[in-house]
Amino acid sequence: MLHYLRELFQQLDLTSMTSAVLRVAAVFLCLTIHETCHGLAAYVLGDPTAKSMHRLSLNPLRHIDWFGLAMMFFVGFGWAKPVPVDPRYFKKPKQGMALTALAGPASNFLLAFLLLAGSKLIYLYAPYSLGMDLFYTFLINTSVLSVGLGLFNLIPIPPLDGSKVAAAVLPDQAYIRLMRYERYGMLLLIALALTNVGGGLINQAINVVWTGMCTLIYG
Repeated sequence: MLHYLRELFQQLDLTSMTSAVLRVAAVFLCLTIHETCHGLAAYVLGDPTAKSMHRLSLNPLRHIDWFGLAMMFFVGFGWAKPVPVDPRYFKKPKQGMALTALAGPASNFLLAFLLLAGSKLIYLYAPYSLGMDLFYTFLINTSVLSVGLGLFNLIPIPPLDGSKVAAAVLPDQAYIRLMRYERYGMLLLIALALTNVGGGLINQAINVVWTGMCTLIYG
């Protein structure tokens, strides 16, 4: 039995397993920060709904939609549980919804900036070790993922955050027409992500923003 277990352990691809675990951790971190900041923004603007439903939490299990998480791995994009927001608490509902929506992508850009800053500190001052090299790679990869999540959510297609930001500058009738097609938005997003044109444009945007951050931090 011990011999069998020893052989089984030797056959495990520990590098692939470590990479998979770190990727899951990166996704959890980016989605959790994104959704928590939605709730925090709404709370600051006067809406206690997210707080009352325990969504102002850094516990990823409160935010993860498991189907959306699977889509992120297999299709290239996904989603978390939407943070509940009641715009009736806002003094200016459309503007309040726009600020609440914008808080998610903004938090991802800030997170990416902080992760890259941390990676530079490791690059400059940390002695080399396998563990430190893995942590450095985790910071870099997570910063790319965070930028991607932020940019993707700024696309003005319902139900993404960008559609709610756009609503702040749209006339009411135009906004109503936009929301009327919200149920078709996810199908459009899947098609956009899977096509060479849509996926290529998203990747180019991610590359431009992330490279700009790297230039700013690394010089």
